[in-house]
This record gives sequence, C-alpha cells and structure tokens, in this order.
Amino acid sequence: MPVTVETPTEKWAGKVREITLGATAAEGGTRTSTVTVGGEGTMPFLHFEGETPHRPVVAIEIYDIAPQDWSPILMDYWGDVVNDVVAWAKKAVELGADAIALTLRGAHPEVNDRSPEDSARVVKDVLAAVGVPLIVYGPGAPDKDNEVLVAVAEATAGERLALGLCEQNNYRTIAAACMGSGHIAVARAPIDVNIQKQLNILISDMGLPLDRILMDPTTGALGYGLEYTYSVMERLRLAALQGDAMTQQPMICTAGHEAWRAKESKVGEGVPEAWGDWKERGIAWETVTATSLIEAGADILVMRHPEAVAIVKKTIDQLVAK
Repeated sequence: MPVTVETPTEKWAGKVREITLGATAAEGGTRTSTVTVGGEGTMPFLHFEGETPHRPVVAIEIYDIAPQDWSPILMDYWGDVVNDVVAWAKKAVELGADAIALTLRGAHPEVNDRSPEDSARVVKDVLAAVGVPLIVYGPGAPDKDNEVLVAVAEATAGERLALGLCEQNNYRTIAAACMGSGHIAVARAPIDVNIQKQLNILISDMGLPLDRILMDPTTGALGYGLEYTYSVMERLRLAALQGDAMTQQPMICTAGHEAWRAKESKVGEGVPEAWGDWKERGIAWETVTATSLIEAGADILVMRHPEAVAIVKKTIDQLVAK
C-alpha cells in the first residue's frame, strides 16, 4: 500500500518588502524596463512553503573609466569597450544584464578627480543609452561619494536609481539625496546583523521609506569569508520572515567585485598547476560565489564576467522553476 509523506513546512509571520528599481515614462522616468525584487514569504526557492514572486536579478558592473585593477581575464573579455562607458553599458545589456551597476571611479581624488557635475553627465549619458535600471556607486572616498552622489541624484530625479554606498559613518547625505530625488539607498554593513539592522533604522528615521532601502550585507568571495557572509544573510532573512520589520529589505551583493579580488581568479602565474586553466578558474570563482549568494537570499547580484552571468542566470531559471 502506497505511503503518503507530507513535506514539513514553516509558517512565517513576515515577508520581504518589494522594491522596484527604475521608473518608466509613465512613472516619471525614462526606463523601458524596470526590475522588482523582494516579496519572499519563505527561505530561498522553497516554493512549496511560501511565495517567491520575483526572481533574483543580475546587474553587470561597469566603470566610468577603464579599470586599472581588474583581472586580465576580465579586461581581455571586454576589450576596448572599457574605454567608452556608453558602449560598455550597451554591450552589457546585449550580454544579459537586467540592470547596470555603474561605479564612478573616475571621480576618486586619487584617480581622475572628476567633478560631481561631470560624473552626473556620465550617468545621464548611460541612462540615455540603455533602457534598464541603474545602480550607481560613488568613487569610494567618503567625502567625494557625498558630493558626487548628490549631484547624480539631483540630475536624475525621478529615475529611481539605486545609490550607494550608505554606511554607518557616511549615510546621511546620500540618504537625504535619495529622499529628495526619489531614489533608492544601498545600505552596507560590515557582515553584521545588528549593524545592518541599526543602519536600516537610522536611514528610515531620516524619512526615507523602507521600500526605498536595499541591504548590502557585504560579500565575501569563495574561500575568503563566503561561509560567514552566507550565515549573516541567512540570519537576516530568518529575522525578516519572523516579523522583524527592520530586516525585511531585499539584499544586493557585489559578487563580481569580491570574486575577482581573490588570488585564484586574479593571478595566472606562479600558482600550483593543480589550479588548472586560469580563465576557467576565474569564471568558476565568480559563478560559485554568486550562486551561493542567491541560495543565501540575494535578490540582486552585481557581477563582472558575462560568461559567469550566463551560467548564473541559467541556474536561476532552474531554481525558480516549480
């Protein structure tokens, strides 16, 4: 006689907030497509247990100048397109980007020290060239981040960009710019549940609605703290599902940035022969890092190598299939 086995399920009190990046013309922006993330009512991909209305999305990272510190594997793939940010953005969309993550590295005081006004023009040029939503990162110097992202926010009011990074000691100016121009803040904490929650509270207390805050829990790469990142993300998602309103934000992870900093992906000479082909190894490092993060609850992955992007998007297709 056949035996029926019932799958045990959890009943959750909370769910992740939904956040939409980008605004169409009808919504006050110029995007031809938008992406909505969040809304999960269960742990990642447990379709039998609760609702997972939106699939994770992949943004491809580009710079406003040719990167000086990227792996040769990446530079060989992209070629001369890295010298033209508009052409680079278009190519990234052709290769499957759901969104563009633009880092304004040229504004860094120790790089090109590009002015806030020039940086804002770069963002507007990219907006004019592609129809997908934009995530915009400052140059990585706190004071200059504030100046640049305020100018970008004002120049692109209504486009619903995601702007970052808002961190524990440098969030007020960027959060205020998001609040005044209708954008989304990317709140980054140093792999710590309590700091992430407190940062979300601080930004919310300024008046920015919670449906305009993305969490960046900070990402470790495969072999470089990935398991610790995974556990922190898992704890944030469990807290959200248990009803903690200040952890119910979708998560964004910079998988590409972290994976291509690792020696295994960045260095091709003077390494053990057992490590195998350098190109295959680098792409695998980003792929495994990224797929682990979506299993941990990442809603947005920021990636760099299009071959890794293609593998990860195929994996997402399989994971969301019911």
